[in-house]
Amino acid sequence: MPHPSWGPEAKKIERVSFRCPCRSDSEVTWTEDLRVEIVSFPVIFRAKTSEDSILEATEGRFWRQKIQNFFVRPKRSTPFKNRVAFNVGGGDLARRLGNAGPRGSHRPPAPGCAVGRSPQALSSLHRDTRRGPPAHERLLPKRPLRRLHVRMCAPVGGLLAALAMVFGMAVAFAPKPRITWEHRDVHLEKFHEPDIFNYSVLLLSEDKTTLYVGAREAVFALSARNISEKQHEAYWKVSEDKKAKCAEKGKSRQTECLNYIRVLQPLGASALYVCGTNAFQPTCDHLNLTSFQFLGRSEDGKGRCPFDPAQSYTSVMVDGELYSGTSYNFLGSEPIISRNSSHSPLRTEYAIPWLNEPSFVFADVMRERPDGMDSGDDRVYFFFTEVSVEYEFVFKLMIPRVARVCKGDQGGLRTLQKKWTSFLKARLICSRPDSNLVFNVLQDVFVLRAPDLKEPVIYGVFTPQLNNVGLSAVCAYNLSTAEAVFSRGKYMQSATVEQSHTKWVRYNGAVPTPRPGACINREARAANFSSSLSLPDKTLQFVKDHPLMDSSVTPIDNRPRLIRSDVNYTQIVVDRTQALDGTFYDVMFVGTDRGTLHKAVSLENEAHIIEETWLFQDSEPVQTLLLNSEQGRRFVYAGSSSGVVQAPVAFCEKHATCEDCVLARDPYCAWSSDTKACMALHQTDSPSRDLTQQMSGDTSGCRGPADVHFVWEKNGRELETCVPTQTHTLPDGRTHVLSWLRDAIGESAEYRCSVLSSAGNKTSRVQVTVLRHEVTHQEQWTRELAAWRAVAGEHDRMMRSWRKAWESCDKDTL
Repeated sequence: MPHPSWGPEAKKIERVSFRCPCRSDSEVTWTEDLRVEIVSFPVIFRAKTSEDSILEATEGRFWRQKIQNFFVRPKRSTPFKNRVAFNVGGGDLARRLGNAGPRGSHRPPAPGCAVGRSPQALSSLHRDTRRGPPAHERLLPKRPLRRLHVRMCAPVGGLLAALAMVFGMAVAFAPKPRITWEHRDVHLEKFHEPDIFNYSVLLLSEDKTTLYVGAREAVFALSARNISEKQHEAYWKVSEDKKAKCAEKGKSRQTECLNYIRVLQPLGASALYVCGTNAFQPTCDHLNLTSFQFLGRSEDGKGRCPFDPAQSYTSVMVDGELYSGTSYNFLGSEPIISRNSSHSPLRTEYAIPWLNEPSFVFADVMRERPDGMDSGDDRVYFFFTEVSVEYEFVFKLMIPRVARVCKGDQGGLRTLQKKWTSFLKARLICSRPDSNLVFNVLQDVFVLRAPDLKEPVIYGVFTPQLNNVGLSAVCAYNLSTAEAVFSRGKYMQSATVEQSHTKWVRYNGAVPTPRPGACINREARAANFSSSLSLPDKTLQFVKDHPLMDSSVTPIDNRPRLIRSDVNYTQIVVDRTQALDGTFYDVMFVGTDRGTLHKAVSLENEAHIIEETWLFQDSEPVQTLLLNSEQGRRFVYAGSSSGVVQAPVAFCEKHATCEDCVLARDPYCAWSSDTKACMALHQTDSPSRDLTQQMSGDTSGCRGPADVHFVWEKNGRELETCVPTQTHTLPDGRTHVLSWLRDAIGESAEYRCSVLSSAGNKTSRVQVTVLRHEVTHQEQWTRELAAWRAVAGEHDRMMRSWRKAWESCDKDTL
């Protein structure tokens, strides 16, 4: 019996007697701006003649099953309900419908409707739509896991909780990156020179067109747009005589006794100030940017650059003067924060209360506000981790610190001569109180400045001291919080208390005037204190003995912005960008010790890691990060031991569907309905009405206008039956809107299916003609049953023949 068929014109159906799926090989296409293709028309036929009454005339259940299997379950893999698919390929309706994503999306059915769902749709019902798997995995069958993932049970959790109490740590449940880009999946620009290693210093030119790279015995100038384009190079090698002297002191001639560039700072518009370890004889020189050659002005780099390439250091150039945090001797046992100035050099006091085995991380200048509401002077902030002086344990307890000095500081006249009179330091707090999780080792700091921010925001990367479980956190601080600690906070003083681990306690006595450690401001000048040289000895002696503040600098919202397990964060840069709805988001780019880059954003009360990118093939630690936030060409540069990598701030084009683009919750990316592509907002001029972005992860904007619906008519009368609808997205970006109908056919009828929307309306029409033969049903089925018997008999003979052949094969093998 041939399958009934549909078409735009009347088709003949010889008999409609059974409930059977009806195929549609026809296609109707409109060639207007709104193009709708009818791929298949949805009607499930059911004849008024009872199926059971006909089957009872057969010879039993065997023939009943044979006929049901033939008509009801055909061999082709067509579902029992055949659906209509409107292939929306262009015009305004296509723009309004957008792209529903590979998992499909569903419009709410009419009351009482039982909506059929595709496998993709069913899989989406049990998945968090905000953290789904990558797009290329969603439509593929699940693969067996190669790694065993064990969910923590109560006994194990209790043991870890006990360990957390002992070591001051707890297991943090942190978000996983939504997408991981392998090194081969994305295009990254790279730079590497043969036999040159340790690309650990990066500097962007003032016009943001050139990237300067300090490596081992070399400085390079690269194009900031494409770092694979080298513009200049300058080499600074160590003489054989210096190598020999270095080796005599027990250092490695092949590695340590070389010149590692550690300071790379701008010195006007035409030169760079460069310092290197120079075989444990730190030296500084000027690099002319025009000829890109060193001028040979060798200066002693002691106090400006470390002796040992493995020692910590930091530096910042402020108005032509270099502020440094490093070690002042060969052994690295004399830490120093200094200002290298020809007219007023200053340094810290060599005393444990000032600096106690610090590991320097970062330094930056905080300018006085134009409204004069600050302390009246520019301040230089230093960030480091040092051994605690407040507490004593069986091991050295590390404490993250922030220290402040004033740019106008000139030292004391009698007390603290050529020493800082404004040096104060305070503890940085980064912890999660609800879990007793404390992060006390500072890894990196970034200061975020933006036109819409009232004050700079300080971002820091922290790890626990006993980090055997791989925990990392990012905390953010307002500059005003730190300033309040230094300007109004309590001081600490050393105290001898028997049978107590506390060595320092809060000072509650009288504080001298002017306030110790304060910058010279208008109030001080009004009291005839024009500079630090005129400060009284009582104030200077107090700050010499009380450099540590009792108050701590607490993070914004008193909690970390991000906590991540199973990873060690090493570097951070932060970009502030505006989303499509006008909201500003701080996007954190965090480097790891595995050579990956995490991009994360804070969304309401949760942190969302947008993606993870493998920057280096050999899983090298990210040693340094630099952000180029110039509008229209935003990049992140990462340096490691083997080279430098340039990555865009977003891989929007990698999101192939509207749903993936929206679910990424990337403030840089939005779906363009015009181009059917995910676009970077800072690189597109498309009007916002054609772009879709929802930082909440709501993909309803990808499904089309809310008023789109189907209307079915039969012989000019609207059918009141349930009409389910469904949307699916094809890999090429087009969206299929599906609807289907189940109806009983007893006579010829004309069906109309209309899709109605504020974006446009279209109607499809098809005629079904039922031709009744004059022969009786009994005669007709008698002939068909005879044909079925013949077919079944032939089948039985064939099976017997196959069985004999199989048995003969078994005998031959024996």
